[in-house]
Amino acid sequence: MNKWLVTGGAGYIGAHVVKNLLENDFEVVVVDDLSTGLERKIPKNVKFYKLNISNTSELNNILKNEKIEGVIHLAAKKAVVESVLNPSLYYRENIGGLVSLLDAMRNSSVKKIVFSSSASVYGTKKEDRVSEEVETNPESPYGETKLIGEWLIKAEQKARNINWISLRYFNVVGAGNNELGDTGVNNLIPMVFSAISKNERPQIFGNDYLTKDGTCIRDYIHVEDLAFAHVLAAKKLTENYSEILNIGTGQGYSVKEVMDLIEKVIGEKINYEFVGRRSGDPAQTIADPSKALKDLNWKAKLDLEEMISSSWNAWQKHNPLNEK
Repeated sequence: MNKWLVTGGAGYIGAHVVKNLLENDFEVVVVDDLSTGLERKIPKNVKFYKLNISNTSELNNILKNEKIEGVIHLAAKKAVVESVLNPSLYYRENIGGLVSLLDAMRNSSVKKIVFSSSASVYGTKKEDRVSEEVETNPESPYGETKLIGEWLIKAEQKARNINWISLRYFNVVGAGNNELGDTGVNNLIPMVFSAISKNERPQIFGNDYLTKDGTCIRDYIHVEDLAFAHVLAAKKLTENYSEILNIGTGQGYSVKEVMDLIEKVIGEKINYEFVGRRSGDPAQTIADPSKALKDLNWKAKLDLEEMISSSWNAWQKHNPLNEK
């Protein structure tokens, strides 16, 4: 069996990646400091180390002792607004953590890494759909840390010939089961659910963008489709392959359209309100996912209604406002 380390494997996306790896006959080891992740999301048959990845020496010991073949690196801070307010935290955690991981990989001779990147590296684009070749222009410190992370990994490839894949996620939604829902409230749909749970009005940040209805347009990807892309990426790294790949559907929805679909799924009006724009939010970001189809034979299968429905079911099962 292939044995892979997943950093951040107790988090929302990480737990789905672990689930999909296990379903595809990988052996998995998880490292997570539980700063945002939940230990209950880690399967009992998966070896778990509670550790911050800045601890290079201990990370090196894990890679060596567990005979790890490759790493899927998800552990990072990921809230755009928080990154604008506290950029040094994001540089320290996201860049410093990756440097520590790459040092440990070097010391233990691990030469395969799948990196969790983001569509936020693109910023606002004129193109209807952004390909991996368009110019990057991140509009938040979070996006900057993801782009710098890609640069670091490319530099490591030149230094010691590692194989890597950077997956640029678009907007991740949904749940693979009711135990694995998104317990953070930084993304649009959990923010709406949180407001509903607190009898507050959900907010739309800005209605004056140059889009069809004035609200931001995003490409939403089901977390199960995203997680399976990591499985295919890990398998692809057995070849001499290193690339950046968009992971999205190629279809954009405005925030207002998402709100309307949430109302349909939950069967009630949510009485949202418009407030001012947030810093770091591009007007439109939609993926051109054709490279992932060509190179990984990967394509998104689940639609936005399935994303919202599975998210709502998981939220009702595990309301994070009540979960420590």
